[in-house]
Amino acid sequence: MSETSFDVIVIGSGPGGYVTAIRAAQLGMKTAIVEKADLGGVCLNWGCIPTKALLRSAEVYHNMQHAEDYGLSAKPSFDLAKIVKRSRNIAGQLSAGIKHLMKKNKVTVIAGFATLSAGKPAPTVTVEGKDYKAKHVILASGARARTIPQAGLKPDGKFIWTAREAMTPDTVPGKLLVIGSGAIGMEFASFFSTFGADTTVVEMVDRILPAEDEEISKMARKSFEKRGLTIKTKTQVKSVKTDSKGVTAILTTDGKDETLKFDRVVLAIGIVGNTENMGLEKLGVKIDRSHVVVDEYSFTGVPGLYAIGDVTTPPWLAHKASHEGIICIEKIAGMSPHPLDANAIPGCTYCHPQIASVGHTEAQAKAAGYDVKVGRFPYIGNGKAIALGEPEGLIKTVFDAKTGELLGAHMIGAEVTELIQGYTIAQKLETTEHELMETVFPHPTLSEMMHEAVLDAYDRTIHL
Repeated sequence: MSETSFDVIVIGSGPGGYVTAIRAAQLGMKTAIVEKADLGGVCLNWGCIPTKALLRSAEVYHNMQHAEDYGLSAKPSFDLAKIVKRSRNIAGQLSAGIKHLMKKNKVTVIAGFATLSAGKPAPTVTVEGKDYKAKHVILASGARARTIPQAGLKPDGKFIWTAREAMTPDTVPGKLLVIGSGAIGMEFASFFSTFGADTTVVEMVDRILPAEDEEISKMARKSFEKRGLTIKTKTQVKSVKTDSKGVTAILTTDGKDETLKFDRVVLAIGIVGNTENMGLEKLGVKIDRSHVVVDEYSFTGVPGLYAIGDVTTPPWLAHKASHEGIICIEKIAGMSPHPLDANAIPGCTYCHPQIASVGHTEAQAKAAGYDVKVGRFPYIGNGKAIALGEPEGLIKTVFDAKTGELLGAHMIGAEVTELIQGYTIAQKLETTEHELMETVFPHPTLSEMMHEAVLDAYDRTIHL
């Protein structure tokens, strides 16, 4: 094959694209990856990783503020520029790591914006005026923050931020408005409030973190409000206007308008798939509300063209994109991967307190017709949590009463983003309540609560 001819071309180098490219190379395919910006995509450079670096700084600062609780003394202060610099350095380090992985796996990196046109056996990929051919093309172009310009909800480079601008702030705002209470919104609300911002979160529906189990959402709200956040649910942003001093927002709750002033606004109102100006419509690719429609193996219906990650259907999570890409390329290679099960994809929110979940919520399980058994165990009943100074939290399990199948697990509290994988593995292995109850968990650990939450569903809990 020439340098313009490949077995597979992947468009986009985020956690979906670069993982797919590596797996394709492992399977013996001549592979190229196209990237218009930095290797690693939004997740690594402007999303998942650098935000966790920021939140780690916030966590350490929070602990410094509460040093006396641990018999220690400290005079906490912070340098925002250094916090941001650390985050950017980590992103840069990891982007360089992706470059190394591409070289190691002999994946050709093509820099530039890709467009697609009709071709056989797959669409022709054009980058910077040069045509590339492949047997298979995988679209992993990702997504960007949703904006609503007509309501003033668009970044202006100073007062109104999307997650990208909020990641490199020039200041900690005195008064901050966060529009949207999903994972991104609550992570930034948590970060800025820790460093002193008077933070208000606005959500259209009746509760924050609406994708989470209702019980977890309620606990999260109580915890955030205890930390000083103002939360307004069932509230719409009618308009946002800026002047030289800041932002004026008109909020509508139950038909009543309220005009409030803020120093900065963070938009966290969802995402838009990157599908424009690529020639997808001409090819006949079906697009629903900016996202590409695919089957369970990521096939678009256009010969030789596939799509994975945030440019497709939810959940819009990095690990879903990676998993989706591996399923897709293994199917292309003639293997027999399982189709994607979106219900088995865990979700994590890295605010304080952390939130994590997998599978059905209690309400979803009941709506699906299951007779459920629900178990709960609070952090206050766990010795390790108390020793850590983190006694607030809850682990909740949802089981099928008839079969003992673990339908879902939902957590709020310290380190739940690391704990959730246990339930994810249990689901994958089709572990029943009996096997979970018979598993020995180490003591003293937070993971013991996972055991107790299972025991509680069957009226066998020990430490309550």
